[in-house]
Amino acid sequence: MVDLAYPMKIAWDKSQVIRRFRCHAKVEAPLKRIFQKTLAHYGAADVSRLALDIFGGCYNYRPMRGGKSWSMHAFGIAVDLDPENNQLKWGRDRAKFAKPEYVPFWNIVESEGAVSLGRVANRDFMHFQFARL
Repeated sequence: MVDLAYPMKIAWDKSQVIRRFRCHAKVEAPLKRIFQKTLAHYGAADVSRLALDIFGGCYNYRPMRGGKSWSMHAFGIAVDLDPENNQLKWGRDRAKFAKPEYVPFWNIVESEGAVSLGRVANRDFMHFQFARL
């Protein structure tokens, strides 16, 4: 379980707030640091303004969308944030997390060993994972 540095709202029911979520044990420490560093960099007000506190999911035992291989979420090594504004097939021309004000967040994520599909593949900007493409 990742104990979060700040409360997060559930993307599909923003009246529900979480303070921790389930992940693979090997990514618990880097995930905790990602959210601690995000809060330290942006502060609580900007974390909320930028929707870095909208939780879209982590552990979910399922195959990849449209495929038969297991999703990185099935292993608890991927996180989605603010899926409404960073939809799966949206590239940097539409995704909110592709804007310049998110570069420090992505640098934090990458410094902890995770990969942004948005920055690497120009899709799925909501998603980062602890596995190489």
